[in-house]
Amino acid sequence: MLQLFKNLKGDKAIWAIVALLALFSFLPVFSASTNLVYVKDTGTTVGHLVKHGVLLFLGFMIIYAVHRIPTHYFKGLSLIGLPIVLLLLGYTLTVETNIGGVSANRWIPIPVIGVKFQTSTLASIVLMIWIARYLSKIRDRQISFSESILPLWVPVCLVIGLILPANFSTAAIVGFLVIVLCFLGGYPLKYLGIIVGTGIVLAGLFLAVLYKAPEALPDRAGTWKSRIDTFIHPEAASADASRQVNYAKMAIAEGELFGKGAGKSVMKNILSQSTSDFIFAIIIEEYGLVGGLGLLFFYLLLLFRIVVVANSAKTVFAKLLVIGVGLPIVFQAFINMGVVVQLFPTTGQPLPLISMGGTAIWMTCLAIGIVLSASDKNQVAPKTVDIDDHNPLEVLSGQL
Repeated sequence: MLQLFKNLKGDKAIWAIVALLALFSFLPVFSASTNLVYVKDTGTTVGHLVKHGVLLFLGFMIIYAVHRIPTHYFKGLSLIGLPIVLLLLGYTLTVETNIGGVSANRWIPIPVIGVKFQTSTLASIVLMIWIARYLSKIRDRQISFSESILPLWVPVCLVIGLILPANFSTAAIVGFLVIVLCFLGGYPLKYLGIIVGTGIVLAGLFLAVLYKAPEALPDRAGTWKSRIDTFIHPEAASADASRQVNYAKMAIAEGELFGKGAGKSVMKNILSQSTSDFIFAIIIEEYGLVGGLGLLFFYLLLLFRIVVVANSAKTVFAKLLVIGVGLPIVFQAFINMGVVVQLFPTTGQPLPLISMGGTAIWMTCLAIGIVLSASDKNQVAPKTVDIDDHNPLEVLSGQL
């Protein structure tokens, strides 16, 4: 075991933050799992806790294995990974999965270990690596918009297009983060403006179809519309549509400053998805505002360390890679917390490293392993690159 710790490379602060978040997750998961046992009649609390522990243990093995891979190897791995994830996303759309009687083809079951693999999480990581590789490749030369369509925007559109039918929120988040990475990576702003403008037009058309002809959209369209309506007009929403949001608010109100104490949540027994999407509400009910802000602090600290690692990375590719795979972890945490306090519509995004789940934990650990790989100062950079004052990411990094 001591030898294992000696072999840990990369940013020790990130290792510590991730370990603390994982250890803390056992408390709310064990508490909230009573909903699965006594309300949904699935398994035992100890069984769910053991499953969560096994998933985290395997996740840390993924971190350990990935963080020892030299960062520049991920360039080649993205060339192999992108076609694979496109095939997986296409196959996922053919696998029928129902949530509350509504089709939601998001997962591929893995029978041997009894978990479901959400292909969109892997696809988003591979896509970010692909974009980082492309942006680092064109960094020192002028390109035309037409040049970037095939190597950059076609893969982006394919990935987002295959995620969208079953998981609108994830597709929207991936699209937003792609724009952020391209901006930080120095992609020409005039071309980025074309993409953003096109996206706004398409979003407007999508909303028009959603409200005027929802039958033309996938089965999930009704859920999307209900969530948007509940967010914009909560007072006019149906009891079914607003129930979970109201329960989350009640849990937060019950928590007050210091909370009821570990395991003493009442709302966990009536709040659906209390172990995943709404686990932050249970955390605040049991640990109060102090516990909620403490958890937020650790995610902000993780964000700070990710920026520090990006700043100290030896190559442009490594800088973009860290931002591309690291930023979504913290962004997803903010989205999950924002949904619970009704800053955003319900999205179904779990709280990274805290929520009970399946392969989403592994994909978060994969991203963390990549960040740690880039933070290893003992790696030999394949070539030395000068700082470009016109690259927004490097200008930002140089100021921190």
